[in-house]
Amino acid sequence: MEGASFGAGRAGGAIDPVDFLKQPQTLLRVTTWIFSIVVFGSIVNECYVNKDSQNSELLCIFNENESACSYGIAVGIIAFFGCIFFFIVDLYFQQISSVKDRKRAVLLDLGFSGFLAFLWFVAFCFLANQWQRTTLTRSFAQGADAARAAITFSFFSIIIWVVLAVRALQRYRLGTDMSLFATDQFPADPSAPYPGYPVGSGTESTETYQSPPFTETLEANPKGYQVPAY
Repeated sequence: MEGASFGAGRAGGAIDPVDFLKQPQTLLRVTTWIFSIVVFGSIVNECYVNKDSQNSELLCIFNENESACSYGIAVGIIAFFGCIFFFIVDLYFQQISSVKDRKRAVLLDLGFSGFLAFLWFVAFCFLANQWQRTTLTRSFAQGADAARAAITFSFFSIIIWVVLAVRALQRYRLGTDMSLFATDQFPADPSAPYPGYPVGSGTESTETYQSPPFTETLEANPKGYQVPAY
């Protein structure tokens, strides 16, 4: 995965919409967003039918179990808005400068993706079980394709949300490369010694010692000066 801080590089980088839309994570979110629309749209529009012409009451096509339809709609709506929220988070993730905020965003993505995968698993099992118990009457047969579509895309949603959870886990394990915040004055290897003071060239000077100036003109006993006798 590209980047060095929870799957992204330095904060403040420019956002390229084309590259962002090509990312696998973006494609997965858009796909599961579409799947959520198919599930709750199919249930709302075609999975409530009249059992007979004399009764105007709308019944859930899944074994006349209102809870099955309500649960499928609820999970679809939660996934719909969740995809929009995390799509925006992914879009501005590069702009998050705080490492702690990035960590919270990745953990939130991980928890929500795992939770949605579980909800879709329950939805798939619940809808499939109730559909097997449904007696297809003439009126119920009209919504059979919509019921099968809701079950099928519930199953596909499980896979995609599991993949999103795995990718979020990989980003969390990737963590942060603290070398992003290091300067060039520190060595890259912590065990490397610090540079010492500069030393000489190691070659000794060939010049001989010279006496200080004016010393040759000095006399041993200057005039006017007598050595005291003790």
